[in-house]
Amino acid sequence: MKRTMVQKLWLTISAVAVITASFLYVVSLYSYEKLYVQNVEEMMVAEGKRLASRYDAKKGSAHFSQQVADFDALSESNIMFVDNPRDLSACLPFEIQYNPIVSEDDRQHLLHGDTITKSGYEPRFDRNITGTVIPVLDEKRLVGILYVYIPLKSVKDLIVDLGWILAPLSILLIVTAAWIGRKIVLAVTKPLLQMERISYKMSGGDFSQRIEITSSDEVGKLASAFNSMASALEREDLHRKEFLANISHELRTPLSYIKGYSEAILDGVAKEDPNKYIGLIHREAGRMERLVHDLLDLARLEGELFPLQKQPTVFAQLIEDELALYEPQIQEKGLRLVQQLDPDVIADLDEDRIRQVIHNLMDNALRYTEQGEIKVCLTQNKEKCMLMICDSGIGIAPEHVNQLGERFYRVDKARSRQSGGTGLGLAIVKQIAEIHGGTIQIESEQGVGTSIILEFPVISI
Repeated sequence: MKRTMVQKLWLTISAVAVITASFLYVVSLYSYEKLYVQNVEEMMVAEGKRLASRYDAKKGSAHFSQQVADFDALSESNIMFVDNPRDLSACLPFEIQYNPIVSEDDRQHLLHGDTITKSGYEPRFDRNITGTVIPVLDEKRLVGILYVYIPLKSVKDLIVDLGWILAPLSILLIVTAAWIGRKIVLAVTKPLLQMERISYKMSGGDFSQRIEITSSDEVGKLASAFNSMASALEREDLHRKEFLANISHELRTPLSYIKGYSEAILDGVAKEDPNKYIGLIHREAGRMERLVHDLLDLARLEGELFPLQKQPTVFAQLIEDELALYEPQIQEKGLRLVQQLDPDVIADLDEDRIRQVIHNLMDNALRYTEQGEIKVCLTQNKEKCMLMICDSGIGIAPEHVNQLGERFYRVDKARSRQSGGTGLGLAIVKQIAEIHGGTIQIESEQGVGTSIILEFPVISI
């Protein structure tokens, strides 16, 4: 069965909690047993040595044996005094693991004053016993031994005792970890689930949904990036719809003219002056041709389907050659053309694309300038060169300047359409400048004129 990410994470956290609680339980039992046995042994050794230090040879073994018996009655451990070490195995009331407590090797250690500790199973008590053999010395003579022993709780008893304490704590730990884990899992996966839901809506064309950001961690940053992507897609979808609407609008007008004029010719309405209608059809067909040509260029430039053929170019010479083509139109309108070109500017350019830039800008300048001058300047500043084309035309209102360069944007739609503009010229200029690593800036004042400023990288000599 396929599980969701929430289920997988929750099961993982729950499994970790169970394993951790079990591990702590086992470690607690092991540590408790070790510490318990160690503490018991240390206690018996300390008691035995303290009691052995009270032996007084002048008072004799009988007096010391009575002291041991009195101490045994008060102590939690069992204490025996044997004054004949060789009879130890016969005198003790039991054997550990059916072997004498003191072997021949042990007796040698006792003669040297060493302490011996042994643990084992005692059938009489049905449990483990730990005992310590401590020599009782009179100077260097072994006069007897003290055997201190105590029955240990069995491991089963220890498990039962600790189980009543650790089991509820372990259950509480597991439940708490599972509850906290569920909260963490839901907090982590909530944005992911929202992403899944919103992604399906985006695939259906709805880009308005956004993810609620509740944290600043990696998941929060992912949600923020997803929201940014959704906003970008929403803008792009809006631009696409506007673009299609603009294309439909731009093509509908010339097509309606062509259809109407052609029907007039076919119906015989244009018998008196058919050339007039044919000329109108030709004009509208030319508008459509320019529109399609500009759209194709813009699509290639934006999609990087039109690779640049850059080469070192004398920029001033390129500008002069292109401006020479406009001299008849400038003279016909009675305008002045002012050129201030730095001949030393060398730039890495695609000449055909830059000619298209100059052509589009000069077309706009001529279209909207009725008197005065058009000024073209080329200067260099360190690693940049600046091309500026200024006119003394009608100018543009401030609220329209920032939108210039958008596809199909016109300040005066009716006037631009009559004069033949497609609304794509500045968009193409902007795109060409950007793929050359340059920038475009537009300055305009209504009734004074417009300045288009382009910057391009230059080649240092």
